[in-house]
Amino acid sequence: MESLTSQSYQTLAVEMSGHILHLTLQRPEKKNAMSFVMVDELISIAKQVGKQRDIRAVIIKGAEQTFCTGLDLGDLNNPKNQLYAAWELAKPWQSHFQKVCLIWRDVPVPVICVLQGHCLGAGLQLALGTDIRISTADCKFAVMEAKWGLVADMGLTQAALGVVNADVLKELAMSARMIEGQEAHQLGLVTHVSDEPLAYATQLAEELSSRSPDAVLASKRMINQMYAQSALTLYQEKFWQLKLMLGYNRKLALKKARDAATKFRKRQFN
Repeated sequence: MESLTSQSYQTLAVEMSGHILHLTLQRPEKKNAMSFVMVDELISIAKQVGKQRDIRAVIIKGAEQTFCTGLDLGDLNNPKNQLYAAWELAKPWQSHFQKVCLIWRDVPVPVICVLQGHCLGAGLQLALGTDIRISTADCKFAVMEAKWGLVADMGLTQAALGVVNADVLKELAMSARMIEGQEAHQLGLVTHVSDEPLAYATQLAEELSSRSPDAVLASKRMINQMYAQSALTLYQEKFWQLKLMLGYNRKLALKKARDAATKFRKRQFN
């Protein structure tokens, strides 16, 4: 089987250090915004990790001291991609955009996320889909979608379950308010805060790699099962996103982002 490090990637850098796979989001010119190609490459790597049994842990980070500023809106708004994106929202099973964040829960080794700079929108949902998150105190976090009149639809309802209290998640999702790493830690979004998050993550990955890989896997599977949800919950993300995209207040939200004086119309949906 071809190793992960011998393959070529457009948006990722991949290297092995001992038994630890280091995966870097590599679009610094876009602050590592998640393009459609990056979505495909992340899913492909996650699927391969379980087949390469020399891998004991995965560390995901972003290039040039920032994690991910969300989904690449240039890709999303490209007419060539809009039909594909619409189908992903409309189909009754898990979307490709949900899978890229949630697939790390299925990877049979611990996945640790290193968070610096910005962790917004899709980036936050990706981070929440990993097992452990190490952040700098000044990393900025937000569930950004409400700012654009939308709702988080990349697996937030599953990834945040058991990580963040429902009232905290509602406030963040409704307000699109930006918080920093220290507050994110207090609210449960972040596992640890460190001035050297990569060094912390590496040390932790080495510690976990020293344990029985089967015991580590069993712990991950057992605890994830405590918070398993039906596919209907994930479909609700897509159902509401479609409704919001077709609604009149979505257009006003985009306008309000440029002009704070813009007023929303009365609530359209029940």
